[in-house]
Amino acid sequence: MRTIRSREFTADSAWGALDVAAIEGATVRLHWTDRPYQWHVNDGEEVFAVLDGRVEMRYRQGEAEHAVVLEAGDLFHAGPGDAHVAHPIGEARILVIEKAGSL
Repeated sequence: MRTIRSREFTADSAWGALDVAAIEGATVRLHWTDRPYQWHVNDGEEVFAVLDGRVEMRYRQGEAEHAVVLEAGDLFHAGPGDAHVAHPIGEARILVIEKAGSL
């Protein structure tokens, strides 16, 4: 057992992660970032939970690009085939639960 205080976690670089657990083919990782990720298309389910800070999540539906600002406590779900990219607004700490090995 362990206690993780997410607000105290900082990685060496943007999107650095602390592996929290691996559960039957899925990973639970705590990320710290102050820079955008990269556009990617999911190959499985992803749950993205903002624990601290704010994140603008950009996503595509067909040819249209949309964005939503996620606050601490908000969740974003992306399924297989969903294209999206996270842009933190300042520093953010995010819990990501997804298929092991996903981008």
